[in-house]
Amino acid sequence: MAYSISAQNFVALSDLHPNLARPSIIGVVIGKTDVKGFPDRKNIGSERYTFGFTIRDSPACFINVNSWGREEYVRSLSESFRVGDCVTIENPLVQTKELEKEEKFNPTTPSCYKLLLSESHSVVKICYRYEVDTKLLSLSHLPVKDPQDYYSLGDIVANGQSLDGRIINVLAAVKSVGEPKYFTTSDKRKGQRCEVKLYDETEFSFAMICWDNESIQLAQSWMPRETVIFASDVRINFDKFRNCMTATVISKTIITTNPDTPESNILYNFVKESAAMGTLNDITDDQLQESINLQTIVDIYTVEQLKVKALQNEGKLEPIYGIIYAYISTLNIDNDTSKFIRNRCSGCHYVVNEMSDTCTFCSDSSSNAKSVFTSFDLLVDLTDHTGTLNSCNLSDVVAEETLSCTVHEFLTLTEEQKTALKWHLLLERSKMYFKLVFSPSLRTGLRVNLLSCKLADPVEASQSLSGKGRK
Repeated sequence: MAYSISAQNFVALSDLHPNLARPSIIGVVIGKTDVKGFPDRKNIGSERYTFGFTIRDSPACFINVNSWGREEYVRSLSESFRVGDCVTIENPLVQTKELEKEEKFNPTTPSCYKLLLSESHSVVKICYRYEVDTKLLSLSHLPVKDPQDYYSLGDIVANGQSLDGRIINVLAAVKSVGEPKYFTTSDKRKGQRCEVKLYDETEFSFAMICWDNESIQLAQSWMPRETVIFASDVRINFDKFRNCMTATVISKTIITTNPDTPESNILYNFVKESAAMGTLNDITDDQLQESINLQTIVDIYTVEQLKVKALQNEGKLEPIYGIIYAYISTLNIDNDTSKFIRNRCSGCHYVVNEMSDTCTFCSDSSSNAKSVFTSFDLLVDLTDHTGTLNSCNLSDVVAEETLSCTVHEFLTLTEEQKTALKWHLLLERSKMYFKLVFSPSLRTGLRVNLLSCKLADPVEASQSLSGKGRK
């Protein structure tokens, strides 16, 4: 295969061999690693720098490329292009790769060669998209593995620790992309971490961790609840701290964004349908058993300050966590219990059909019927001296702790006891931990989930209201 830009001919990757004189190639970048430094054995006390990337020029052929040299050269070259860009490479060194050694830490490729770039002999140029054949650009949407060779998220969870340490392929939709977190290790090396939440027809929330800048930058381009990814060669691990399985992007991983395959199209249709149904919006973080350490939440807001903060952050995907000292001003627990006690599916926590007592979602996606359980699902108003926050979610375990009774215990209370419980809570100032997310489908545009709601210490609350609290 040969492409022509400005009358220049390129050698197809499948035609490369070590004896070619000054070959020029073109391809779309489908994978890329961070720049790293290593001690230079020839020059003691100095370092050599390197990074790698993978380019593709046809559905069947892609190849790994490595650049070594001075820090300035390597960093400048790395920063000149990203995954998805089309580049030309002039005069690379074509080497036969040592299969076992090369593919232990690099993406698996069909080529028996690798390319090395030299600062003094090789040239890499980025191509403008309008110059490039659309067939070449479309290669970035083809997985590098068999599109049918993947695990569903449900399969990973079902297999559990038997997959610990395994490298597999995953097809999933992006539920959320966290903000990158930066840190310095004990030996003063800088690092970064970003957590992406994935979902599919079989599992509502599954964590994929990115540790390198390149995959983090790629993840930041994904649209939650719209983007589908095929992640080739991710490592699966059992997270002992969270007691669940997770995926990790490694140096072998190549992620295809919005793959053009029948399997991906089926998943994308599911994503659109679940968005239209509001299925994911109905599932709170507490119900998904996401671990939130309340001790890490320290920002204190008044109702007015929180509304201002929400306006400033409108449209952003990241939630706002905080503390508010307020009264529960609306708490309708002495009305019809069917309005705030729901039956939920034990598998996905979605509200089940009251007539059939079955989960319409799980019955469509799984052959195994799931049991149901009852939980509180209250909407409460929160009021302080600056205003009122309407329709905040108080549900499940947090609601039970606030009311000091389980659903079953509550159902045994008399009407007088329910009313007394209601007024006991309405007359007391509480310390509430919350999570606020933007939800355009709701009337207020905001979804506030209470993570904890307990009677406030009077001194602590007074200091907060007098401006001595931390915000």
